[in-house]
Amino acid sequence: MSDAVKRLSDIHKKKIGVVGCGAVGSYYGGRLAVSGHSVHFLLRSDYDDVKSRGVVVKSCAGDFSFTPACARAPEEIGPCDWVLVALKSTANQHLERLVKPLCDDRTVVLTLQNGLGNEEALAQFLPAHQITGGLCFVCINRVAPGVIHHMAHGRVTIGEMKRPATDRTLLISRLFKESGVPSSTTDNLAQAHWEKLAWNIPFNGLGVAGSAGWAAVNDGVLPPGASIERCLATDAILSDPRWQGIAVELMREVIGAANALGLSVSESWETRYLDQTRVMGAYRASTLIDFEEHRPLELNSLFEEPLRLARTAGYPTPRLEKLCRLLRQLEAAR
Repeated sequence: MSDAVKRLSDIHKKKIGVVGCGAVGSYYGGRLAVSGHSVHFLLRSDYDDVKSRGVVVKSCAGDFSFTPACARAPEEIGPCDWVLVALKSTANQHLERLVKPLCDDRTVVLTLQNGLGNEEALAQFLPAHQITGGLCFVCINRVAPGVIHHMAHGRVTIGEMKRPATDRTLLISRLFKESGVPSSTTDNLAQAHWEKLAWNIPFNGLGVAGSAGWAAVNDGVLPPGASIERCLATDAILSDPRWQGIAVELMREVIGAANALGLSVSESWETRYLDQTRVMGAYRASTLIDFEEHRPLELNSLFEEPLRLARTAGYPTPRLEKLCRLLRQLEAAR
């Protein structure tokens, strides 16, 4: 058993640092806190609210509240047994400054970020054997400082960076399960990322792109002087055959590109995701909220890096190319 696994298993309650305390970080960190672990939130704008009132989670799996230890600087927290990274990938240039002070040579870092390239960003300053990746399939929003709304789903899939699951991976998954979070492991983290992209690309992407109207999405071009309407929630995409048709096209392109890269992503994800999305109701994915609140979009990790890799594999993705082009235009036009 490695030193990192011994550390996680020998200490009954873990010291866990959470970097990126929005909806995802607050929810999963909260589940661990309620389970009895010592959870420390690294906070910026929400510091005063969370410090004074804690965090309230309105959840389909049962409401709960908790008060984490709060810090404004990672040095105030110090080395942890386990670090959860739930920052937007647009902030990855700050990872070393925020994460490294939370680590010693035994710390395990789990990134719960969207898209591709996040484990690699951590590996710029941490040994690869300390890095794990998690994929969350969850409908969740931060609706106010320290207030989280969890509407559906919640499973986390955990894998090691560039190697099969280990005893440590299974242990981390067990810790989530003991905290009330459905969890599984994967022997191929890269494949799991592409499986998640088969949902993220169509529903995050079309949700934002749909604000430009059907013609713009179909052509991949934002007309001069075009008005930007409200973004599309998941129910709006599935209730219109045109939007659902494009969502399916995007899913098929993502699955095809993944398989062209040597992975083995099943075509059954198309039906599975359509079925899972129907139970979400009018869910507004994170990219929609970022767009409407004028925050940077995770275009590189969620859309452009998958497109780049599809091109390296020689796999045509015309619908994804149009989507990427339109999303860039929409971001610039805000």
